[in-house]
Amino acid sequence: MIHSDFIHHNPKLHIFLPLYYTLWTDSILTPTEIKEMEALIDRQEWLSVEEKAWLLEKLNPTRPPSPKDLKTIRKEIRSLEIKELESLTSIGIALVRKYNPELTFSQKTIIDFYNTERNLGLLGKEAGYAFKSGHQTLTTDHQAQQNFDVHEMTKVLDGNQAALIRKVKTIISDPTFAFREYESLKEQREQTLIWCQELARQGFGAWAYPGFADGKDDMEGYFTIMETLSYHDLSMVIKFGVQFGLWGMSIYFLGTEKHHRKYLKDVGSLKLPGCFAMTETGHGSNVRGLETTATYNHSKKTFTIHTPHPDARKEYIGNAAMHGQMATVFAKLIIDGEDFGVNAFIVPLRDAQGDMVPGVRIEDCGRKMGLNGVDNGVIYFDQVEIPKENMLDRFSSINDSGEFESPISSDNRRFFTMLGTLVGGRIGIPRSALSAAKTGLTIAIRYAEKRRQFGPEGGEEVPIMNYRMHQRRLIPPLATTYALQFALRYLTQRFLNRNEDDAQEIEALAAGMKAYTTWFTTAALQECREACGGKGYLSENRIDALKNDTDVYTTFEGDNVVLMQLVAKNRLTEFRQEFSDMNMFTVFNYVVNQAKTSITEKNPLIVRNTDQAHILDMDFHLNAFRYRERAILASAAQRIKRHIDSGMDSFDAFNIVQHHLIQVGQAFIERIILEEFQKAVEEMKDKRIEDALTQLCQLYALHTIEKNSTWYLEQGYMEGVKTKAIRKEVNQLCWEIRKNALALTDAFDIPETCIAAPIARRI
Repeated sequence: MIHSDFIHHNPKLHIFLPLYYTLWTDSILTPTEIKEMEALIDRQEWLSVEEKAWLLEKLNPTRPPSPKDLKTIRKEIRSLEIKELESLTSIGIALVRKYNPELTFSQKTIIDFYNTERNLGLLGKEAGYAFKSGHQTLTTDHQAQQNFDVHEMTKVLDGNQAALIRKVKTIISDPTFAFREYESLKEQREQTLIWCQELARQGFGAWAYPGFADGKDDMEGYFTIMETLSYHDLSMVIKFGVQFGLWGMSIYFLGTEKHHRKYLKDVGSLKLPGCFAMTETGHGSNVRGLETTATYNHSKKTFTIHTPHPDARKEYIGNAAMHGQMATVFAKLIIDGEDFGVNAFIVPLRDAQGDMVPGVRIEDCGRKMGLNGVDNGVIYFDQVEIPKENMLDRFSSINDSGEFESPISSDNRRFFTMLGTLVGGRIGIPRSALSAAKTGLTIAIRYAEKRRQFGPEGGEEVPIMNYRMHQRRLIPPLATTYALQFALRYLTQRFLNRNEDDAQEIEALAAGMKAYTTWFTTAALQECREACGGKGYLSENRIDALKNDTDVYTTFEGDNVVLMQLVAKNRLTEFRQEFSDMNMFTVFNYVVNQAKTSITEKNPLIVRNTDQAHILDMDFHLNAFRYRERAILASAAQRIKRHIDSGMDSFDAFNIVQHHLIQVGQAFIERIILEEFQKAVEEMKDKRIEDALTQLCQLYALHTIEKNSTWYLEQGYMEGVKTKAIRKEVNQLCWEIRKNALALTDAFDIPETCIAAPIARRI
């Protein structure tokens, strides 16, 4: 027993107790530790033979002190009310003086003890913290603050849609929309339908339709409704989007007055549930390659819709398995044996009683990774006859003579004009995805504020949000979420105010934003799950549903990789060439000219400038983003031109540089996002809101530059000292923004009934 009568009769031995306690706390004495302590004891000439023997006996690894011994030593040392003692040696000396204030040690002895501490790897003051209570550090003192008015930030995020957002949140907070467990797939699908019917009753389904269809002709409002609903069940959101967006909007944008009057009111009220049947087993992204046929019979004034072989079946069609009564079917129009390309037709699937129309066969896709409240199905058509007026004829029609007519002479232009009217889906999906990311981050950050783990010796456990690495995991995604909020608002306004001249540019922008945002959401939700540990794995905390339901967003409305290539081709052709025509290529001189970097940007003083003011400067950020975009675009253009000039087919040339094209698209989208975020910051009138958004904007920019630091180093745009300084500043911004992290998620104003995660519950 270390603490015994022997030591009380020999008070000088107390100088050893802090060392003994510290070495024995892990229950193991290593050979090196034993050797160092034996040497220390042997050098102390003031120790008697008996005292040395007693001390050496306590170093026997087969006879460790009991837990009670260690607790007794710790209690006795703590009775000293230690404040600023520098080392175990100084604690030991203080303990000796407690029992005999007259006892002293030579300077040689004190230095010997200090040196032994160092040799044993005991960190002086750090080791002493084990005997202190209430030990405070920078990490323990760091805590959530609120440096701005949360309600004012919510107003900034909601913009001119605040009233509608409030209305939707009120509805989905009602007990009617309470989350529940399901015993079967059928039960979940029926509940999803009931929710959508309630939303239709509130007028949300018809919101974008004309007044005669009980709508408000408000497309911006429709996007807002989709985004806000996405704080709730995502199966409900997607079924809502299929019914009122894809099915209804295809009639609205591809049809004419007769179709609008006949169908839209019943679509908006959900009296007429329908589908959007574009994707086929053999063709998804390549819509022009669809193989379902619509053969025109002039004598009967009908079209015959047919699935020529199994790969031409319509697959993964929402609303098809259970509820859909009609569908917008995309099929090749055949007139007198001639193919007039893909057109759209309204085709019945079931009658009002749910019985299948003759010639239609539907199979259930069954259980999926997520979104199981949506009844996806596979549709086969076997010579299904529909009347002539069921052709959606805004861009093409059959005249009284049975001939094909269109106001757009070019097949390519007509095709892409038709698809361009449906680009709204590529706006609704990323806005929905961002809401899911907001919910995940709110849950993870709230949990990180409450969950305590570890802490300094002698101190309390600290919130895991105080750990730098945890901040690194959650704060950059939070900054990106704010960045995307403003970028998607910009995209929405561009879409609402589009004209024929900028249609393809907006379509490319929508494709890129959809890809970038849904990729981000997938990554952010995975980080949120891991950051919540095992709690994040529990279904009750909702992150699993958010992850599973949004995973398919990366391939909804087009595969993200294909969409980013579309963006790149649009950039390469300066928005003038039809991006699908891979056998034509424009001159690239204009791109090369854009890539010329100013002397200022490549100035040796700039590439290694590590001043904080420069690193945080928004002009520096935007110049770096623009340079990356220009350089990658020029490089891709030169590579493709070189391949084509050497005689390679343009299809092969594009295939070789596909990875490069993805980088072109991403660099373009990141530049747009940063520009819009910076504009939003500049427009802020509230200084505290501006300061909070400025930090988020700086973090988004620097974190993005950091991710691409290898590229910047390769280009000579930055030197290593500068990229290191950027990494340091990212860490510091995460540390500072962490104070506002809770308030920044509170500003999303997500209804508590929608968050619904026990780990995120307000205390």
